[in-house]
Amino acid sequence: MNIKSKRIYLMAIDPIHIGTGGYSIGRVDNAILRELGTNLPIIPGSTLIGTSRSYAAVQYGKPEAAGLHKNFTGDKNKCPILYTFGTANKNGEAKAGKIKASDARICFFPGFSNAGPLWVTTKEILGELKIETNTNITFDEGEEEAVYTTLNWDKGVLKLGWLALGVKDKLNELKAPPELESNEYYGYIKDRITVASPKLFPYIVDNNLETRTSVAINPQTGAAEDKALFTYEAIPRSTWFWCDVIEEDYENSFPSVSKMYKDGYDDTGEDLPNGPWKSPMDVFLAGLNLAQYFGIGGMSSKGFGRIKRLCRKEV
Repeated sequence: MNIKSKRIYLMAIDPIHIGTGGYSIGRVDNAILRELGTNLPIIPGSTLIGTSRSYAAVQYGKPEAAGLHKNFTGDKNKCPILYTFGTANKNGEAKAGKIKASDARICFFPGFSNAGPLWVTTKEILGELKIETNTNITFDEGEEEAVYTTLNWDKGVLKLGWLALGVKDKLNELKAPPELESNEYYGYIKDRITVASPKLFPYIVDNNLETRTSVAINPQTGAAEDKALFTYEAIPRSTWFWCDVIEEDYENSFPSVSKMYKDGYDDTGEDLPNGPWKSPMDVFLAGLNLAQYFGIGGMSSKGFGRIKRLCRKEV
């Protein structure tokens, strides 16, 4: 049995819209998917896996493997896409995938303040990310509207949107795991990290989501449809996410490939641009890396969806 675990970090290059699959009654018509309990936006693990499969199949030169591949009659164990993500055929036979991904949750949320851009998080999230500080972070009753920050801020309250936040203390010696510390993007934000209480954080996120208005277009006339105005929300660009990916390969017989699929044969075409693929994890990450170009989720025709995987180098 071969089990591997990897924590990945993602940053939104464009606004991200992962819809709930229909209209809702509320401040927007098309709401984004949220986590039960915290009400914070998430990117489902199934979305990450589905996106990765589609892009890995295209990268391998075998776009038909992006689906269930029900008409496939060959040896499934020779196709790295099918081996990694699983498949089924018209006879009802199925093959389980080897990759599991948790939901991608927000770890640093951007907001504009009178001190410039900030990335807001909580003490609990820092703990899950194994980011340490020698500052004792506590929020007593009635202090929910105060924050800790790595900013050198001595000019009174921090105004984050409509919120006026008092600064309790400066965060000192913020120490992140090596894969974060060595990443250039983390270097850009680590001096602007602000820690809010877990009670306040969902309100900061909810009130700083992007809300846009659009209209349906008549495909025959190219003009706006009458009475077809709708609103939708999105997670803003430069939001950071994290999730854990598990490779669970009981067969331990992954068909390593260094070349693309060609003329009905695996591993016979041109060199893989990000190869070789030596494990299901390699296939998953190779596909996910293309999301920085082709996007994830909905509203891609409106400039949404691109997301970049960070901390790719092993440290």
